[in-house]
Amino acid sequence: MDIQLPMIAGLLSTVLFAAGTLPMVLKAYVTKDLASYSFSNLLMANVGNMVHAVYVFSLPPGPIWILHIFYIATTGLMLLLYLRYGRRASAPQIPVGLSESA
Repeated sequence: MDIQLPMIAGLLSTVLFAAGTLPMVLKAYVTKDLASYSFSNLLMANVGNMVHAVYVFSLPPGPIWILHIFYIATTGLMLLLYLRYGRRASAPQIPVGLSESA
C-alpha cells in the first residue's frame, strides 16, 4: 500500500478539523445554548455546503469526502439545534444608558 504525502496530509487535516469542531457541536447539543449563533450564518453555511458538495463529490473518493460529509452533518445539526433551541427567550435586555434603578 503506497500512501502518498497528499493523502497523509488530507487524512491528518480531516482529523484536526473534526477534532476542532466536535467540542463546539457537543457543547451546543448538551447545553442547548445556541444564543451566540446566528441563524443567517448557520443557514448560509448549510447552503454553501450543499453547493460545494457538487464539486467535492465529483472528485475521487478520499479524505475530502470524509471531511465534507462531516461538515454537512455538523452544520446541519447546528442549524437543527438552533431552530429547536436557539430562539428561546433570553433575559430581558436593558437598553444602553438605562439602569435597573431608573
